[in-house]
Amino acid sequence: MISGLIFAIHIFFMLFIFTKKWQEESLTNAFLNLILIIILFTVGWSVSGMILKIFLEPQGFSLELNRDTLSLIFLTIVEYFFYKFYYKDEFISDDKEKQSAQTDQPV
Repeated sequence: MISGLIFAIHIFFMLFIFTKKWQEESLTNAFLNLILIIILFTVGWSVSGMILKIFLEPQGFSLELNRDTLSLIFLTIVEYFFYKFYYKDEFISDDKEKQSAQTDQPV
């Protein structure tokens, strides 16, 4: 269940970035960003699995929190901070720009 939720979050994020880049830049940049996210996910999952293999047994803590699920959780946390830095322009609200434009106009 947790793994399915993490995969759904990643798919939603990929669709969001793809459509945002397609609208603002081009279809080529949208596909490049999609490929970047896919590569980072697959490589990151492998690396986080190798790291947790050192510390945990395959069964993990419980049936639902096995080593694979914990490596996905670890990967998602690391990706959150990376994507927050990398895509910071995508998540900034336009409200600040609208407010500054309104204050600059003479009354």
